[in-house]
Amino acid sequence: MGGAVSAGEDNDELIDNLKEAQYIRTELVEQAFRAIDRADYYLEEFKDNAYKDLAWKHGNIHLSAPCIYSEVMEALDLQPGLSFLNLGSGTGYLSSMVGLILGPFGVNHGVELHSDVIEYAKQKLDFFIKTSDSFDKFEFCEPSFVIGNCLEISPDCTQYDRVYCGAGVQKEHEDYMKNLLKVGGILVMPLEEKLTKITRTGPSAWETKKILAVSFAPLIQPNHADSGKSRLVHLPPVAVRSLQDLARIAIRGTIKKIIHQEAMSKAGNGLKNPPRFKRRRVRRRRMETIVFLDKEVFASRISSPADDNNNSEDMEDERPEEEDTKPSELKPDPPVNFLREKVLSLPLPDPLKYYLLYYREK
Repeated sequence: MGGAVSAGEDNDELIDNLKEAQYIRTELVEQAFRAIDRADYYLEEFKDNAYKDLAWKHGNIHLSAPCIYSEVMEALDLQPGLSFLNLGSGTGYLSSMVGLILGPFGVNHGVELHSDVIEYAKQKLDFFIKTSDSFDKFEFCEPSFVIGNCLEISPDCTQYDRVYCGAGVQKEHEDYMKNLLKVGGILVMPLEEKLTKITRTGPSAWETKKILAVSFAPLIQPNHADSGKSRLVHLPPVAVRSLQDLARIAIRGTIKKIIHQEAMSKAGNGLKNPPRFKRRRVRRRRMETIVFLDKEVFASRISSPADDNNNSEDMEDERPEEEDTKPSELKPDPPVNFLREKVLSLPLPDPLKYYLLYYREK
């Protein structure tokens, strides 16, 4: 087995490596990847492998390699307020990262075949909302997961701005997938062993771009042997937020603006981003081929002239720099959740404070 990027020691270093290899190219995608620790979606006994650029599968639980998710997130061109459908939503890792970008007025739906995986995804989502400091840095579009075969979605379902399918799509199902899109929407899916981006430019007009050579396990075909009838999948309706929920979003947004203004005032000429923990970079050759387990066999970057210019033959590990690094540079200060501190200091009843903090445990 091999990875497109080197293994990281933690989530940040994994993201650093994906950025260096140009799998993560935009700030929004980088922020989403850093906000959610990939290891949180692993079973405890497998977490040692969480920061390797490899797929992971245990029973029905499956995560694609980080470089695959990076290319998917970049290709989807996500923006706040869009609607997103994840076919084969699995652990909810991708859906949660997407939700950080969509914001409170987006739509975030997932279809998953296995009920045990949906239960696992809900547990991981609940853990993220209740415990992660990253949650307060974003306005989150919480994913909703439904059980069923994604090839049996009810024909009267709404269309989506963005669609991703996490299993190999057979050619005969290409049009079915395309019809899930609104005009102007983007569909990303493995098609004919290529991660493919399809943009709907008109009612019957499409633009197709091949992104990455991949091999995914194919979509599971519907089985009607028991009843002989199709089990239609009904996606959640697009819900209208309650006035109470809208008030919470507005109050949190106002508090964030106050925090930002206070920080600008302290900074004098403007708010400067605090320096991130500086890591020792190791120069490595980008590998062009990845090999996965359990039918998700390999993924290789489709070469371009730009890639050829970026290849490096320098494989030296600059370890002497690590020895010279001061201990103070190795341990960043723990992050401060300014939003939480500000809410807790407000002259409000405790139940209202807890509501504004989504009843989070931290």
